[in-house]
Amino acid sequence: MTHGHPDWSLYRSFLSVLRTGSLSAAARDDGLTQPTVGRHIDTLEQALGVALFTRSQQGLTPTEAALELQPYAESLEATAAALVRAAVGRAGTQGTVRITASEVVGAEVLPPILTQLRADHPEITLELVLSNRTEDLLQREADIAVRMVRPTQQALSARRVGDIELGLHARREYLDRHGTPTSVAELREHALIGFDHENAFIRSVRAQGLAVERSMFALRSDSDLAQLACLRAGFGIGVCQVGLARRGPELVRVLAKSFLFKLEVWIVMHSDLRSSRRCRVVSDALARGLSAYCASS
Repeated sequence: MTHGHPDWSLYRSFLSVLRTGSLSAAARDDGLTQPTVGRHIDTLEQALGVALFTRSQQGLTPTEAALELQPYAESLEATAAALVRAAVGRAGTQGTVRITASEVVGAEVLPPILTQLRADHPEITLELVLSNRTEDLLQREADIAVRMVRPTQQALSARRVGDIELGLHARREYLDRHGTPTSVAELREHALIGFDHENAFIRSVRAQGLAVERSMFALRSDSDLAQLACLRAGFGIGVCQVGLARRGPELVRVLAKSFLFKLEVWIVMHSDLRSSRRCRVVSDALARGLSAYCASS
């Protein structure tokens, strides 16, 4: 390994080749020439003292060393993007704000809130990341997060905006065909929609005395959007946000007294961003919109 730190541009080319599988495709994505990207890879390999790719008929195949280095390069990429977002328009509202939220909240709840935000502040560019994993704000993977749990890191600033109520629902036509369960025990006679892999929500359901097991479900998916789509299609009975179900007459709530859960809703951002007018504007808009949504649940 050579002395000194490799230039960030080398890692950017490294990530592009990892993602595209070829020098030519990476060059197109980054607006560079193929020889330039090739030189970047060669220089980085020499600086680090490891081989990053092997050439084959299918293109460039990453070595084990490259795969081990990938998350660190991605962390550099996220930090560099956060630096640019923080620097541009620091004193004003012009610039980009990156938001992360769960699949259902991001796809079903946030769009009208973001639409109003755009109408009020067209100078702000928004990036929306839908992910059910907890994005690491400390690593600047996003500027603002909508989370269903209170963060514990002291470096994060969080405010609770309300609770989202969850309940069991089914399409009306499904209940007309198969009947409406009158007890939790009768759920076993129905086509249930649920998880494939256990998560924190499932553990919280069990903690409240409901024995939920993977084998109970006729359809299993870890995608909340896929579960919601199947619920709306009439596949069976599944969990849905009460506020979403009330948007139309097709979904009917069942066992409302036996199955009732609430998720806390938090708006979270790094404490360093509290001085950013742009992030405050977006955070306030999210808080207003989500508070209204929670109140309607």
